This record gives sequence, structure tokens and C-alpha cells, in this order.
Amino acid sequence: MIITIVGSFCALLISFPFKTLKNIPSMLKLLLVSPGDDRLGYVELFAELSRKARKDGLLALEDELTKIENQFLVSGLQLVIDGVDPDSIRDILELKAETIERRHSSGQAVFIKWGELAPAFGMLGTLIGLITMLAKLDDPTAIGAGMATALVTTFYGSLMANLVFIPIASNLKEQTEEELFTAQMIIEGILEIQAGTNPRLLEERLVLYLTPKEQKNGKNKENSNEVVRNG
Repeated sequence: MIITIVGSFCALLISFPFKTLKNIPSMLKLLLVSPGDDRLGYVELFAELSRKARKDGLLALEDELTKIENQFLVSGLQLVIDGVDPDSIRDILELKAETIERRHSSGQAVFIKWGELAPAFGMLGTLIGLITMLAKLDDPTAIGAGMATALVTTFYGSLMANLVFIPIASNLKEQTEEELFTAQMIIEGILEIQAGTNPRLLEERLVLYLTPKEQKNGKNKENSNEVVRNG
């Protein structure tokens, strides 16, 4: 374990700046929480914001900013309220999304690299075990210990790479893609609000970002609300 885990981590310290590696605990924390991608909730929120903007004007949206937790959405709405032109808003928000992707990709790169290093240090442990075994061929009791070291380090290297490090990198990549997809949805929603698009039409456009299951849940919720209103 020392050869495989500690050795590969030492190589990792050389491969990346310390400011990147110190973020490993926060990266691991992301594995315990699902990404905040309630796209169905955003569809409803944008429809509400669009109705308010058409009724009271874009400046009225400023009262809603404190109620929104997503800072990416808040920054986009603030640009709309400030009267920034649509092309500039798109450029700024897409740059913010690229920054998010770049920050997340550095975390993925750490675990991908660790997944490459662990088997390599496992092979180094195998060589150490073989050297120990060959150096003491005249002592049958030492052959077993050397062979055990040779085999178990390869096992640990492959196990940690394929069960821990590479899956973590895959998980972080999936979460990044989900967050970027939601960011693209938010950009479109913000620009539609600025353009004064009909709330119903805006809602229909944003629904295209939902999965079939989310769309079905949205229709069921809409039907339930309609029944409540009629009742």
C-alpha cells in the first residue's frame, strides 16, 4: 500500500501545482451530493420571470435576484437589468461557463493522472518483490514473501486505479457536463426574457432541455395545478 498509494501520490505532487491538489477534498465532496441541475424547476422559474418582466418591465426582476441561489443565473439577470446588449450577455455567460469547465477539468485531470500512476507504481512494487525473491533464492522462506509483494502491489495498483481513481474522474466529468448543459439552458432563458418572448413560448423552448422523464413530470405537475385551480 505504501509503494502503490504513497508512491503514486508523491508523483502526483510533482505532476500538479499544490494549489490544484489542495482542492482534492472539495472535489471528493462533490461525489456525495448530486449536482444542482433541477432543470424542470428552472423552466418554471423562467416562465415566472418572463411574465413578471412583460408585466412590470425588466427592472422589476431586480427584486427577484435575492430569491435565486444560482449565482450564474443571478449574474445573467443582472446584465439584463443593466441593459447590456444580447451578444455581450451571451459572450460573458459563455466565458463564465468555460471558466467553470476549466476549473472542473483540473480536478478530473488529477484523478485521471492518479489512475495512470497507481498501476505504474504497482509494477514498481512487483519489481521490488522479484528482486527480493531472486536475491534470496537459497532461502526458500524468503521466496514466498518476495512473490507475495510482487503480486499484491500489482493488485493494489489495478484496484485503486479501476475502482477508485478512474471512476471518480468519470463522475466529476459527468457532473461537469450536466452543469454546463444547465448553464446553456440558463443562457437561452435569460436571452429570451430580454427579448420579451411570450412566457408560454419560452417555456416550450426550455422544455427541450429536459429529459423525457422530466417533461412527463412537468406535464403531470401542470395538470395537477390545473385541477387545483379548477377545484
